[in-house]
Amino acid sequence: MKNRTSQRIYEISLGTLIVGVDVAKEVHWARFVDYRGMEYGKALSFKNNRKGYESILAKILEISKDKTLRYPIESVVIGMEPTGHYWKALASYMKEAGYRVVGVDPYKTKQAKALDDNSQTKNDKKDAITIARLVKDGRYFDPYLPQEIYGELRVLSNGRVSAQKRSSAVKNTITAIIDEYFPEIYTVFKKPLKGKTSRQILRICPFPVYILEMDEADILAEIRKVVKRTVGMKKVLELKSTAKDSIGVGYGLDAARMRIKWLLDELELLERQVAEIEQAMEVILNKTGYADQILGIKGIGIVTAASFLGEVGDPLRFQNAKQIANYAGYNLTEDSSGKSKSGTIISKRGRKQLRSILYQMAFTMVGANAEMKELYRHLTTRKNNPLKKKQALVVISKKIITVIHSLLKKQETYKPELVLGAVRKEMLKAS
Repeated sequence: MKNRTSQRIYEISLGTLIVGVDVAKEVHWARFVDYRGMEYGKALSFKNNRKGYESILAKILEISKDKTLRYPIESVVIGMEPTGHYWKALASYMKEAGYRVVGVDPYKTKQAKALDDNSQTKNDKKDAITIARLVKDGRYFDPYLPQEIYGELRVLSNGRVSAQKRSSAVKNTITAIIDEYFPEIYTVFKKPLKGKTSRQILRICPFPVYILEMDEADILAEIRKVVKRTVGMKKVLELKSTAKDSIGVGYGLDAARMRIKWLLDELELLERQVAEIEQAMEVILNKTGYADQILGIKGIGIVTAASFLGEVGDPLRFQNAKQIANYAGYNLTEDSSGKSKSGTIISKRGRKQLRSILYQMAFTMVGANAEMKELYRHLTTRKNNPLKKKQALVVISKKIITVIHSLLKKQETYKPELVLGAVRKEMLKAS
């Protein structure tokens, strides 16, 4: 069967027990149905701990051993919404117990729950039976929990993203304080948070009143603690002169000074953490066996390669590149009715972080990779249906997926002359 939904329905046999689970932080609800959606017994609530997990296993075993069933239970499928992080522990436990775990799109649950009672009322028991019946109808997918080195890469990648987001927030907070108390500092240091000298000034004398209180020699001595050369008395005198004419506010100076110091401490800690994460990513990337092939593609670096594998897992678990693109949410959708047609857009029903990583790859490669740069130029300047810049980057992202999957599948190294292909080369010549 070519239709995936039909194939999934086919996998639900007469002897299949379907378990729908509504996952929460502390207490989960489970409902049990047969291949028709008819419910077995009552709903089960169980806690998010080992005893609770054992109780749902016991319930599954009890139903499986029921001699009064018309069709003996031969297989068990457990469905849940793989959103957030609460589902992961339960899914892992059930997989280790030997059961198949499938995912149901939360949007489908929301739309389908009104079918039973014509009400969109939400409660955990109701959602559980809705999930079970969606599985019965083949409206499920196989969620992916990365294992071993790919699991390590995903955790590291997520940790790096989290640290960078927090780092950006800290920088924005420091910038806001500077703008309020000493906006003229940007005439002395274009990027106060980037250089060692400017960071030292922000630690010791961040505002005009403190700068003017210190002697030039003392300020230079503080700078020399972090940089031995490049900065001299000329920069100190410029800082002093700028401080004299500052229009920054003059209230809460001591408190703001302490706050900047704390924020700088936090920023430097986050930067050390990111550096440690990136070192670990490089080590684990080399263990995948794919490092040389992926890094051989000009424009892809260690961090983006490791992050890509952390999101995708082993790329060869997918039959083709299109499946990876769909996994990222790059499959195209169209909203049409009668004579009314809208343009196609990407569905975004996939891993948001994977799309972000691919976008970073594409953005870098159109500048560093000659083949991708040429393709990008063609897409944005062609006579028929030229793409906008972001649209072109999406196409480049999908091309990157194709190149990576092809190299790994064929066990080949990157060859620039083969990237675009004969047909595409002719198109580029004509444009």
